[in-house]
Amino acid sequence: MCSLGLFPAPPPPGDVTLCELNNALLCGHPCQQLPLPCQSQLAALPVLTVPKESLKAHGRLEHSARPPFIHHRESLWKRCLSAWRDVGLCGVLKEVASAEEEGLRWVRTGSSWTLALCRWLSSLHGSLFPHLSLSSEDMIAAFSQAVDWAGCTIRAFAWHPHTSKFAVALLDDSIRVYNSSSATVPSLKHRLQRNVAAMAWKPLCASILAVACQSCVLVWHLDPTSLSTRPSSGCAQVLSYPGHSPVTSLAWAPSGQRLLSASPVDTAMLVWDVSTENCVQLQWFGGGGVTYLAWSPDGSKVLAATPSAVFRVWEAQMWTCERWPTIRGRCQTGCWSPDGSRLLFAVLGESVIYSLSFSEYRGEMQGQVGGSKTASIVADLSETTFETPYGEERIGGEVHSMVWDPTGERLAVIIRGHPEAPGSQAAIAVFRTRNSPVFELLPCGFLRGERGAQPQLITFHPCFRKGALLTVCWSTGKITHIPFFFVSAHAPSTSPSPGTVPASASVREHPLFSEL
Repeated sequence: MCSLGLFPAPPPPGDVTLCELNNALLCGHPCQQLPLPCQSQLAALPVLTVPKESLKAHGRLEHSARPPFIHHRESLWKRCLSAWRDVGLCGVLKEVASAEEEGLRWVRTGSSWTLALCRWLSSLHGSLFPHLSLSSEDMIAAFSQAVDWAGCTIRAFAWHPHTSKFAVALLDDSIRVYNSSSATVPSLKHRLQRNVAAMAWKPLCASILAVACQSCVLVWHLDPTSLSTRPSSGCAQVLSYPGHSPVTSLAWAPSGQRLLSASPVDTAMLVWDVSTENCVQLQWFGGGGVTYLAWSPDGSKVLAATPSAVFRVWEAQMWTCERWPTIRGRCQTGCWSPDGSRLLFAVLGESVIYSLSFSEYRGEMQGQVGGSKTASIVADLSETTFETPYGEERIGGEVHSMVWDPTGERLAVIIRGHPEAPGSQAAIAVFRTRNSPVFELLPCGFLRGERGAQPQLITFHPCFRKGALLTVCWSTGKITHIPFFFVSAHAPSTSPSPGTVPASASVREHPLFSEL
């Protein structure tokens, strides 16, 4: 089992990690250039800094402010329809209970009593699942893969799966799209694009971006040849479902045919047909909701974490699932090996990385998840003190997020540290990995940013050809790209298959769909 005690000492204060070359991490001054043979590999990638001061977060409307237009009150049934779409049953009951139309006395009274009963049941449910008492923003912050979602400049980041293009969601709810082959930087804004928690580009497609928002999922259809820096809000589809908000996680199938969305308040995952804006519910009671999704690169399985001490792995052919209870807390994050045979995950409140292996079944056994009965601990990230010429440095603690590169040979982990402990800080640890013939996890080193910068988000470039490329979003608003130059032992093997959802797996009786 690997531990932080086996790692080399972190880089000196003031230095930043430049790259990995010849099996060693190179560090230097923040202004220092990469070695000449390596510079051409990153010449086209923008290194950005988005200062927090340049962004204007949405302000709250003052009570004394007057609306610019005369309010037009819609009919009751239209208000109820809108409340059902936005909030669900409780919204409809609240709308009817507060209705001012005549002749509805008994209807208003019945709605008030029913609403009180619903609120009592909700409070009872909230005592079992405390996260349901949080506000939408606090809930997103609690389950986001960003370390400090509420306070950091960059809230979400997504590489395009086939080219050097990425999207950045910012504190002011805008999204910027950067392309290494274009100087045009589109800025995406929409009235429903609030509190962005996650983004995902559609595979096998030029420019379709799904965005997880507070009240819905927005799917942007962008023209890659357009020179416009402000695409119209008409370019965005709105996917919403009653009781499915806030949306905290998204996952496209590797084939690009299906989109999954998850909300901590909804026990069902939604499988969307983006072309028709219809969805199928994958319902499984228990757990209190779904907080995080990860589709395996081979398209065979889906990790679904919950707010409770249990997570599930769905098989994407017959859509059956297996559940694994945890001991101390919920599943915080997870990532798949390139062939989908191994899942690495971390649990809130524990300083270890777990591993689950999966078997591939054929014939009569096809349709089973095939996971091992118990998870094994493969890394211990307990706090370790490093003696350096510059003093002691303490690194270790809970895992907040981790990503596995497409070659399956580098694993990056954000370790939160212990904020209350002096000298403890968040850090990025990188492991060398091998999944076959036997699984190995070996120390590579720690990554350092500029002085005072804390890591917020990490993700690997999906198609870097010279090894692996890790993108790090820092608390200062800076986005850097750290290359790991090595010769991959083997190319990743992925063969996504479309699959279907059986009618028995959903509450809506129609099969899953495909999109051209």
